[in-house]
Amino acid sequence: MAKEPKSMKKQKMITDIVVHVFLVIVSIIWLIPFIWIIAHSFRGESTGMFCSTFLPKEYTLDNYIGLFTDVATMNFPKMFANTFIIACCSCLVSTFFVLAVSYCLSRVKWTMRKPYMNMAMVINLFPGFMSMVAIYFLLKAMGLTEGNRIPIALVICFSAGAGTGFTVMKGYMDTIPKALDEAAMIDGCTRWQTFCKITLPLCKPMIVYQVITAFMGPWMDFIFAKIIVRAEIQYATVSIGMWKMLEMEYIGGWFTRFCAAAVLVSIPIAILFMITQKFYQEAMGGAVKG
Repeated sequence: MAKEPKSMKKQKMITDIVVHVFLVIVSIIWLIPFIWIIAHSFRGESTGMFCSTFLPKEYTLDNYIGLFTDVATMNFPKMFANTFIIACCSCLVSTFFVLAVSYCLSRVKWTMRKPYMNMAMVINLFPGFMSMVAIYFLLKAMGLTEGNRIPIALVICFSAGAGTGFTVMKGYMDTIPKALDEAAMIDGCTRWQTFCKITLPLCKPMIVYQVITAFMGPWMDFIFAKIIVRAEIQYATVSIGMWKMLEMEYIGGWFTRFCAAAVLVSIPIAILFMITQKFYQEAMGGAVKG
């Protein structure tokens, strides 16, 4: 095998150095806003959102402590708990809907199968907030926009249409041999038993991916939460609470707490992603293959 000329090796080395330097610069630029938010969450000076230095001159934990103690002005712990409960319930319902719809489209032959897939693909081309007015009036007609039924309305809002997001999950299920289903049915399994005992265990990596995406939607949503919650602040989510922190009457004293809240809100998603990272990577590989 002929060796590469020295000029080609030198050119390749220069190219690698340039690429790596470029990637390092881009990474630093990308990290600057995150570093600023984290540093500002520990800022001891009460400067609002205007400050003369990038890093704080004084560091303190008062911004984090204030989020959990100053509940008379803004009950952040209640908002955090509301969001966590809604996100967990929506995640469970959404994941089940997506799994069920994907299984039916991948394994079961029925008359309107292709028209449904085409319709769902067209619907997914439009952003969800286009339907928020219609969704609100439907929920209002069912009496779910007042009082303690608001969390139920938010769970329905975040999970009811999850079945149309079957594309990636169906692609993964299509890679599972149908002979396994047929063998299970020959052994006496029902369709439900085949779904639970054969398909779901084989879809574990993809289920983890679906859980992550289904949790992140309600956790970070603002538009639907704001429309449904309105002035019922006791049922507000963290996105609404953080939006209020930036209002004119609060921003002077609450901006550093807003930064602290931003850090706290990112922790559950970061923990979830770190725990499920291995399965997430497997799911992405299987989905691309499918």
